[in-house]
Amino acid sequence: MSTRIAFLKGHGTENDFVILPDPENAIDLPPAAVAALCDRRAGIGGDGLLHVVRSTAHPEAEDMAAEAEWFMDYRNGDGSIAEMCGNGVRVFARYLQRAGHVGEGDLAIATRAGVKTAHIAKDGDITVGMGRARLPEGDVTVSVGERSWPARNVNMGNPHAVAFVDDLAHAGDLYTPPPFTPAAAYPDGVNVEFVVDRGPRHVALRVHERGAGETRSCGTGACAVAVATARRDGVDPAVTGAPATYTVDVPGGTLVITERPDGYIEMTGPAVIVAEGEIDAQWLDNVVR
Repeated sequence: MSTRIAFLKGHGTENDFVILPDPENAIDLPPAAVAALCDRRAGIGGDGLLHVVRSTAHPEAEDMAAEAEWFMDYRNGDGSIAEMCGNGVRVFARYLQRAGHVGEGDLAIATRAGVKTAHIAKDGDITVGMGRARLPEGDVTVSVGERSWPARNVNMGNPHAVAFVDDLAHAGDLYTPPPFTPAAAYPDGVNVEFVVDRGPRHVALRVHERGAGETRSCGTGACAVAVATARRDGVDPAVTGAPATYTVDVPGGTLVITERPDGYIEMTGPAVIVAEGEIDAQWLDNVVR
């Protein structure tokens, strides 16, 4: 391994990521290495890590290579593997543009939740096709302290529990995962969104992301919230035949979510690369010993 490893740092509505370009999948990334890189005091710092790999070079993406040249090997800040990250896809697309791999317009990105489409607009915003939401049956409850709320189970390629509350402060500090029942609803953990209304088709959220704690933004969470809010409002584009668009405020900015009549969901928002540099490979090697 080279003594230096190139990295970048980026964010989407302040959901921030360490970006590791590794086209040939040559960098060993055990969970301890990822957690060290994402450590905000002893590492670079980030809610997660975007490992940029050609689809042909990664065993989990080889079967998607014909559709998408690049695979977003996404890791949570604690080193665990995640299926998808909506803000991460936008930042991933911005990196590909910055590196000269793609230009403005449409592109496809392979993820563990399948191939996602992205559109890089001239105004700088990036729209990501997030696929369809699944709404598993069954009642779910989430709790913070002595308060409990019914939650809508929404799956966006990763699991979400969406609870409508009177005040976002009721979510507590969100340092630890909010308890939920039944345990069988989310055997691998869950992202929990607490939501308040801001106006017609306009909501705000706070989120605990599994493996990361409270984050400034969650793209799949914003999509899950838009779908859950639409159903609460009696809106289903598959029934009305008209798209439904919701504005979702997150602590780090604003995302616009549109659910089309065919069920596909599009998320639009910013993506920024803020820095690039090099990691000392010996430091990283020492971390995982």
